[in-house]
Amino acid sequence: MTRVACIGECMIELRQAPGGQAGGLYTRFYGGDTLNTAVYLSRLGVDVDYITALGDDALSDEMIAGWASEGIGTKRVARLPGKLPGLYLIQTDDRGERRFFHWRDSAAARSLMDLPETEDILNSLASYDIVYLSAITLSILQEDGRERLMAALKRARLLGTRFAFDTNFRARGWPDLAVARSVFSGAFETADIVLASTEDLAPLFPGESNTALLAAISSPEVVLKLAEPACILRFAGRSGEVRAEPLTKPVVDTTAAGDSFAAAYLAARLGGAEPEDAARAGHRLAGVVICYPGAIVPRYAMPLKKPVRSSTSRKASQ
Repeated sequence: MTRVACIGECMIELRQAPGGQAGGLYTRFYGGDTLNTAVYLSRLGVDVDYITALGDDALSDEMIAGWASEGIGTKRVARLPGKLPGLYLIQTDDRGERRFFHWRDSAAARSLMDLPETEDILNSLASYDIVYLSAITLSILQEDGRERLMAALKRARLLGTRFAFDTNFRARGWPDLAVARSVFSGAFETADIVLASTEDLAPLFPGESNTALLAAISSPEVVLKLAEPACILRFAGRSGEVRAEPLTKPVVDTTAAGDSFAAAYLAARLGGAEPEDAARAGHRLAGVVICYPGAIVPRYAMPLKKPVRSSTSRKASQ
């Protein structure tokens, strides 16, 4: 069976209740870019583990129980006594565009590369078909932690594991753009699959065309999501555009649009789909997710899934 590891941070999510006023009622859940992707991967039939660090508090217990209920493996979640998860608040405008406010400076996940169990976690990466992480994952780590993680990914790739990198970029997570560009460049050189967007890359490469942005990514398989509902693919020496189908419902909240796209794309590729069909699956799921509030949509809203073929191996779709 194919196995995926998602590495990153999950935080407590506060979301203003529908129709609420500033300072009014908020609902509490949890979310984080790579955790959102892990949830959608699991719902699409992929065997997925989540790798992170949490505290020993009741909210962390609640997270782990919730992940397990979604079928996500939690055996590689480190628990840190006295620590807490981070917290974020979502504010959306009348078009569904979101703005985030974070409280995460002392969150447990920031210590993931500095724990007694870190070496075991890093050695385990070679047991997965794909390891998926985002630029946010890298931004919460110190420089030596990033280097340690990237070195482990390079070792795992020698044994057949593929590395998928999502360019989810938040400027506040980086000390400056030069550091971010350097880290992105290293990730592009290592990754087998890059899931990028013009929104993420524009601050790093201002004024560059889509062609130039693609040229800056050295990975063999690239998805560049555009400002309009479409993406450009580059794979096996060819490139082309894949457009999303028109929406039939109003946009409510764009949170996790990219995370769900990544999940559907990777699940389809693991199932043997060509990149073009995988991109269509990504557009389809993202188009559902943005019509619901919050990062994780109700189970009943999920599109009919196409199960991952059990014959797919670590070398499939390479």
